[in-house]
Amino acid sequence: MTSKLPQLRAFVLVTIVLQFITSCGNSTSNQPATEQGFATIENALKDKFGDNAYYTDLSITYSESIGNIIGVTVTENPESLKMGQWNLTQDNWQQNSDITIEVPQGTKAADYMFQLGNTVSLSKLGSLVEQASQKLKDDKGLKNPTLSIAALNFPNNGNASQAQYAIILKPEHGGTSFQFYYKLNGELIDMDY
Repeated sequence: MTSKLPQLRAFVLVTIVLQFITSCGNSTSNQPATEQGFATIENALKDKFGDNAYYTDLSITYSESIGNIIGVTVTENPESLKMGQWNLTQDNWQQNSDITIEVPQGTKAADYMFQLGNTVSLSKLGSLVEQASQKLKDDKGLKNPTLSIAALNFPNNGNASQAQYAIILKPEHGGTSFQFYYKLNGELIDMDY
């Protein structure tokens, strides 16, 4: 029995190390600005707020020192007119404030919100970041453009056809920012560089 104890300890140690490595790999703060990386962030949002949560604001900001910072304004019950403003930084959720919203009489609050996975997809946004980054490499010769902000601009009037993805990229070591705007279907609206 004692001869198996070192083997058991080694097995437990290897299991703990593998779990640590795996959990660090799924960290939202170190997800790349890619289709797959943003899909992982979308899953983290769904894990926290549920598949049927409603949002009015969503942004992913990248900071070299701490990684991705995800900011959302979200509710599970739109008709309550109560929303929470949350940030996810280094895999820690923090609620910044409670918000009470107003909507025009005779309308539903959900009409002024969006859900993930329907028309809005973070994996699509990540794919567009990759596309914009490649355009900067090709057109401007930037070697490693980095994400500054990727966000969904959802109109206050509730007209989802006016919603757009906004992407701001910058050179790896700072400098001029480059802005790209896309429709939800991925069609380029405008770029500013």
